[in-house]
Amino acid sequence: MSAPPASSPETIPAAATGLPLSLTLLLASGAGLAVAALYYSQPMLGVLSVDMGASTQSVGLLPTLTQLGYALGILFLAPLGDKHDRRRIILSKAGVLCAALLLAAIAPSLATLLAASLVIGLSATLAQDIVPAAATLAPAAQRGKVVGTVMTGLLLGILLSRVVSGFVAEQWGWRAMFGAAAVSIALLGLAAWRRLPRFAVTTQLPYIALLASLGALWRAHPALRRATWAQALLSIGFSAFWSTLAVMLHGAPFHLGAAAAGAFGLAGAAGALAAPLAGRIADKHGPSLVTRLGAGLVTLSFATMALAVFIPPGAQLWLLVAAAIGFDLGIQAALIAHQSIIYSLDAAARSRLNAVLFTGMFIGMATGSAVAAMLFAHFGWMAVTALATATALAAFVLRMRR
Repeated sequence: MSAPPASSPETIPAAATGLPLSLTLLLASGAGLAVAALYYSQPMLGVLSVDMGASTQSVGLLPTLTQLGYALGILFLAPLGDKHDRRRIILSKAGVLCAALLLAAIAPSLATLLAASLVIGLSATLAQDIVPAAATLAPAAQRGKVVGTVMTGLLLGILLSRVVSGFVAEQWGWRAMFGAAAVSIALLGLAAWRRLPRFAVTTQLPYIALLASLGALWRAHPALRRATWAQALLSIGFSAFWSTLAVMLHGAPFHLGAAAAGAFGLAGAAGALAAPLAGRIADKHGPSLVTRLGAGLVTLSFATMALAVFIPPGAQLWLLVAAAIGFDLGIQAALIAHQSIIYSLDAAARSRLNAVLFTGMFIGMATGSAVAAMLFAHFGWMAVTALATATALAAFVLRMRR
C-alpha cells in the first residue's frame, strides 16, 4: 500500500512509534514561535505610543489583552485537544494567529490593534496543543526527554521574543515585527500540514461537559492537585522577580535602563536550555525526584539574593544573574517533571490535564506580579526576595511530602 499524501497523514495512536528528531524540533520550534507572539508588543510600546498618538496607559492595554486572551484560550480552547484531532486544531489556530498578526501589522488604529492583540492571545494557545501532541507521539520511556525539548523551544520563545522584537522594531518599525511574525507562523503552519500526523480523538463529551470534566479531573487526581499547587507557588516567585526587576535596576545603586533588565532574559535562557536534561532525569529516575530538586534549587537561588545587602553593587549584579540562572533552571525542571506526572494520569485527557496545570501557573504568575508590586512599593526589594523564597520553600515542602 502506498503512503498517504502529506495532506492526509495517517492517524498515529499514542506513542506507536519513536518520534523522529526532525519532528521533535518542528514541535519545539512551533511552540516557541507561537508563544513568542504574546511578547512581541512589550518592547515596542514606546514606539507604538508615539506612532499611534495614544497615551502610555492606552497602549499598555496591548500586552494585557494578549495575556488575557491566552489565559481564556487555555481554559476554554485547550481542552478541545481531547475532543478533536489535534492536527486540525493546530492548523486552525496557526491560520487564525497568522491572520491576527497580519491585522496587527496593518492596523489603522489603536482599537484595531487592541482587537488583534486579544485574538493573538487566544490563537497563540496552539503552543498548549503542541505540548500534549508531543507527549502523545513520544514513547513512554522518552516522554520526559521529548516534552523537555519541546518546552525548551517554548521557553526560548518567551525569553528571546523581547530581544528580537526590540531589535526589529528599532531597525524597521513595529509593523515589520508583526509582519515577520505572521510569516513565521505561516511557515510553521505549512510545515505542520506536511509533517504532523492525525491524532485519535479520546473523548466524545459535549463541549460543556468537557469543561465540567476539568473539575472532575481535579477531584479525581491528587497528583494533579499537588503538581498544580507546587507549580503555582513556584510561579509566584518567578513572576515577582521579573515584574519588579526593571524598576529595581532603574533605581539606586544601579541606575540601569530597560536594556539591562532585558539582558537578564538571556540568563533565564541558560536555564531553559537545560530543560531536556531535566526530562531525561525524569525518564530515568522518576519525575518526583526532579520536582524536589527543582523546587530546592529555586528556594536556594531566591534565598541567596538576600546576600545582596552585604556586597558591593557590581557583585550584586553578578549575584542576581547567578540567581536568575538557578531559579529559572529549577522552575523549568519542575515544570517538565510536573508535566510528565500529569500526562501519565490519563492518556485520554492530556489536553485537559495540561489546561488545569497551566491555569494554575497563570494564577500564580498574576498573584506574584500583584503582590510583588505592592511589597516593592512599601517595603523594597528585600520584601520581594522574601516572598519569592517563602513561596518556593512552600513548593519544596509540598513536593517532599509523601
